[in-house]
Amino acid sequence: MGNALTQKILITFGFLFAYRVLAYVPVPGVDTAVIASFFDANSGGMLGMANMFSGNAIERLSIISLGIMPYITASIVMELLAATFPTIGQMKKERDGMQKYMQIIRYATIFITIVQAIGVSMGLQGMTGSNGQSAVMIDPMMFTLITTVSMVTGTMLLMWIGERITQSGIGNGISLIIFAGIVSGIPAAISNTIDGVNTGELNFLAVLVMAAIILLTIFVIIYIELGERRVPISYSRKTIMQNQDKKVMNYIPIKVNLAGVIPPIFASAVLMFPLTMLQSSTNEIALGVADALTPGGIVFNLVTFILVVFFAFFYASIVFNAKDIADNLKRQGGFIPGVRPGEHTKEKINEIASNLTGSGAFYLAAISTVPFMLISAIGASFFFGGVAVLIVVQVALDTMRKIEAQIYMNKYETLGSVGL
Repeated sequence: MGNALTQKILITFGFLFAYRVLAYVPVPGVDTAVIASFFDANSGGMLGMANMFSGNAIERLSIISLGIMPYITASIVMELLAATFPTIGQMKKERDGMQKYMQIIRYATIFITIVQAIGVSMGLQGMTGSNGQSAVMIDPMMFTLITTVSMVTGTMLLMWIGERITQSGIGNGISLIIFAGIVSGIPAAISNTIDGVNTGELNFLAVLVMAAIILLTIFVIIYIELGERRVPISYSRKTIMQNQDKKVMNYIPIKVNLAGVIPPIFASAVLMFPLTMLQSSTNEIALGVADALTPGGIVFNLVTFILVVFFAFFYASIVFNAKDIADNLKRQGGFIPGVRPGEHTKEKINEIASNLTGSGAFYLAAISTVPFMLISAIGASFFFGGVAVLIVVQVALDTMRKIEAQIYMNKYETLGSVGL
């Protein structure tokens, strides 16, 4: 393993360690015992799922309680705007424009975090413990100000950590932060499951069924994620002669799941933002909507299914550009047998990608909902649900691919510098 790869891995672990430390830094002015007791009584709803994505930061009311979700929400809004308005879409394609695009996302993240932080601080002011003690120990106005500043600072630190991991470490920083948050809670979830069996709250047979569901889910995820459609490519005789000493790829690999892990993350972010606001409200209608969208319920799973399918198609259309592939293929003297180069090749590749995206979207939506419904019926933790398992397995596979690619790159650089 080369020094460059070792350095990237150490940088990644260093930033993830800093993220876990931040999860234990509470917002000033709160009674953490009251927060913990309230969380224990309400951990089965959206609060519990949000806590899973935040790496258990919510139950401690950490400065990173809002997690990376405001950044993801801002990214969703900008992606939708880029797809709707050509000017913003063009901004993404230019180097200087991309910097401005990312700056807008950062400002939008600050705005969303401020709104959510104010909502959280107002909700906490009406919270009391079992003995009637208030969750807030300082002046309400001062507490709102401190909470807002603390949570904005925490979210911006997380956003910076994610970007630094992507630039200097291994893998996608934002995905790895969510991955680390989920993984950090798995030991406690396993311990609670064992305690549930010992106390009789959970049937041992139910735990075996849960383990079988998780293993089956992991197998399906790995099988689909490694699956791809290989579109055969032929090259002109001139191209073959010019590249006779080089290996020329004779197929175009198109993954079954083009959108990756992004659709379930986007769907969770879209659901969490309004539910955070609804649960802090005192309006009966708002609370009724929040109750209807309780994780594990029929309405919640139906909305999740629809959102995952939508984001799978939406994100696949962004990351997969058939026109660029067709143009590059034509430039290299390649073609799909029986298909004319240029526009016809683009249409053929688009047709194949669309069919695969349909299958991939259904797979993502089913994995995000069906295992979670079965696990919820047994009474197990969020950490064993489909979305959590999907994110952990997908991010692990993606990181392994990037480590492998870095190893190959180091080998080629070594051969290039010392010769054969």
